Amino acid sequence: MSASAAKVSKKELNSNHDGGDETSEKEQQEAIEHIDEVQNEIDRLNEQASEEILKVEQKYNKLRQPFFQKRSELIAKIPNFWVTTFVNHPQVSALLGEEDEEALHYLTRVEVTEFEDIKSGYRIDFYFDENMYFENKVLSKEIHLNESGDPTSKSTEIKWKPGKDLTSRSGQTQSKAGKKRQHEEPESFFTWFTDHSDSGADELGEVIKDDIWPNPLQYYLVPDMEDEEGEGEDEEEDEEGLDDIDEEGEDDGEEEEDDDGEDDDGEDD
Repeated sequence: MSASAAKVSKKELNSNHDGGDETSEKEQQEAIEHIDEVQNEIDRLNEQASEEILKVEQKYNKLRQPFFQKRSELIAKIPNFWVTTFVNHPQVSALLGEEDEEALHYLTRVEVTEFEDIKSGYRIDFYFDENMYFENKVLSKEIHLNESGDPTSKSTEIKWKPGKDLTSRSGQTQSKAGKKRQHEEPESFFTWFTDHSDSGADELGEVIKDDIWPNPLQYYLVPDMEDEEGEGEDEEEDEEGLDDIDEEGEDDGEEEEDDDGEDDDGEDD
């Protein structure tokens, strides 16, 4: 707390305690100054904690790398793993047009690399097989944070094949998802590589780095989970149908017994 803040507090105390003795006011002012000193110590410890936390993050970031490498090798054995993961992610799927999905079928590997000091930014690399859309084997985007924390970005220039520039087709066609949601197709997913207008609001980069990259499997498996739920619902419906049939059968049996009883009575007469 600054001296001016302390003076304001003292002024408030004076207004709230008219007639109070000078000793009491002095004690309260001293207490405020001591609180300010204690708060400075707390702030110092908070800064120290941030430095220690950063060291721990850097340590475990290095320890995770071999596991990320092993995971990438295993993912490479699963066809269309990454395009399925992106399509199943609610935020990313909203950015995908039909041709974006087709292009992402050639995506074989994704890597997220945080810079060594972590605080200065990260890079995302997309590895592609030979495809009909662009010449690049790797598309990358980097987010850099300067000392003041202001972000800037740079990325690979996409070398589109003739007539295949997806970033120039936004809004011309509808995606499958767009048809379901009844709205115009969004800008191409690939415009993310060329958009450097507001690196501080790079939502796609943050989603990939902080949500998808730590555990992409949870999004790859989403359809299987939904299918299992659907199967469960179908089984319940089948069981309900069987119950209905059983109940109808019982009702028919009772009606037949009633008919038989009436016939017997008629014969007795």
